Amino acid sequence: MLISRRMDQHVCENKDMLHCNMTASTAPIQLSLEDLLGDLQHARRSGDMSRLALLTYCEVRRWARQAGEQALAERSTELITQSPLASRAAFMAQVDALIADLEQVHARISGPLAHAHA
Repeated sequence: MLISRRMDQHVCENKDMLHCNMTASTAPIQLSLEDLLGDLQHARRSGDMSRLALLTYCEVRRWARQAGEQALAERSTELITQSPLASRAAFMAQVDALIADLEQVHARISGPLAHAHA
């Protein structure tokens, strides 16, 4: 913890304070998103629909709410709670779209961190 604070202080010395605070507060959200994306991609590669459903409904929704991504939270809820999908392929296509959206969010929030440590 002490080391990371020192690193954050070093970053703060070179950046304006608002940017520094935003970068430091985004790091845990980014790391949890990276973990979540890894879990989703593994479940998708292995075709584990029950794991995908669990991750989509519980973990994506939780992460999206914490990150202030309300549209993603609603979408992950609807994917599971709305009327049944026509097929496995339809479910997988929606999961793929959700993963793609999460990857876009990851690119957006990791950009400031990458520049702060450069």
